[in-house]
Amino acid sequence: MLRWLQDFLLPSQACQDDNNRLVYEILFEDLDRNGDGVVDILELREGLKHWSSSFGIDPEKEIFKNADLNADSGLDFEEFVQYLQDHEKKMKLAFKSLDKNDDGVIDASEVVAAVRSLGIHISLSQANGILKSMDSDGSMTVDWDEWRDYFFLHPAKNITDIVRFWKHSTIIDIGESISIPDEFTEQEKKSGEWWKRLVAAGIASAITRTCAAPLDRMKVTMQVRSSKLTKMGLVHMFKQMVKEGGFFSLWRGNGINVLKIAPETVIKIGAYEQYKKLLSFDDAHLGVLQRFIAGCMAGATSQTCVYPMEVIKTRLILGKTGEYSGIIDCGRKLLKREGIQAFSKGYVPNLLSIIPYAGLDLTIFELLKNYWLEHHAGNSVNPGIVIVLGCSTVSHTFGQLASFPLNLVRTRMQAVMLEKETIRMMQLIREIYTKEGKKGFFRGLTPNVLKLLPAVGIGCVAHEQVKFFFGLT
Repeated sequence: MLRWLQDFLLPSQACQDDNNRLVYEILFEDLDRNGDGVVDILELREGLKHWSSSFGIDPEKEIFKNADLNADSGLDFEEFVQYLQDHEKKMKLAFKSLDKNDDGVIDASEVVAAVRSLGIHISLSQANGILKSMDSDGSMTVDWDEWRDYFFLHPAKNITDIVRFWKHSTIIDIGESISIPDEFTEQEKKSGEWWKRLVAAGIASAITRTCAAPLDRMKVTMQVRSSKLTKMGLVHMFKQMVKEGGFFSLWRGNGINVLKIAPETVIKIGAYEQYKKLLSFDDAHLGVLQRFIAGCMAGATSQTCVYPMEVIKTRLILGKTGEYSGIIDCGRKLLKREGIQAFSKGYVPNLLSIIPYAGLDLTIFELLKNYWLEHHAGNSVNPGIVIVLGCSTVSHTFGQLASFPLNLVRTRMQAVMLEKETIRMMQLIREIYTKEGKKGFFRGLTPNVLKLLPAVGIGCVAHEQVKFFFGLT
């Protein structure tokens, strides 16, 4: 409707101010459903829905906040005009800030540069998808009239708000793990959607860990014991574990693995937000390197807090049937027999393994996803579940390969009992290399790789189903 009015009433620049005011009058009358000369928040909400101005959650509240000058819970015509005139000036400044070459239009390269200002890297294909939503003449560029029409009733105040709107409205997957999501918007925080997304991610993670638990237990067992049982195959080990403790013993240690999801995720997200603020001066211009550093530091912080649970998980997995009655019993016995230091065994290699894993996982995911978008996506800005699944599997595999030796060292240090001499990290590394060679650092890798594809697949499907249950898109 708005574009039709602009085309009908503004055929030339003559009498621009009068024609603009006529446009404002028609819009105001259309909003004022009961004809009382005042637009209330319900009328504004209905009007925005009618014009398909879906700019986030409750945009009418943001407009009212800025337009209702006398705070009487209603907009009269003069307030409405004043708001639109002020808003148009802000949108003009935003347009000029994007139009770097000052040619009067915004092209895909300028959109890429604008989005990069928030530390988000997108392809030209994705930028063209953004332009397509605003481009009314098919030129694949956006001029001032198209820009103004599209953002006429958008409550954004500056280019940062607009870029964040693009990011959340065009399904741009920036490749960050759901355990360290990008910052939630104020709208998501106010609406309560942020906690739904966290709960959905947590439930999906619990399902994934439970399904992959037998392979995870097999990996830990091989890491610690197969130096003595070098010829023990996966099938033979599977039979041995079932024979020793029964079928359900395959899930030994999974309870605490699921239990630590909640504190680990909450701490990681809280720390991530704080580290991002420390690494950026204005909390808006945050590059990929800063985000990677913030993610690694957040992972280190959360791992530090939940690390005792990691030690208990390893001891439960390696324990014999009947040795521990549960999580609390295992923790109590560790404390009694080995002291408080037992809960920090293997902490250093665990901390060091975060950097190669996080770095390769994020970098390779971004490279693969962007390559596909550039060469095979056409006009789509959404890679799709199959491509995301494939990219995630490959990136996780490389991340696991890079961090696996340190992961093995950590597990063996966690498994060392009190009666044995305390082994330091470098001493253990030399011992493994001397007795088992380079292959010794990759024992247990096979079940770890085998669980990746089903784990990623189950995780993606579970996450989508849980999001649907919570009404998330």
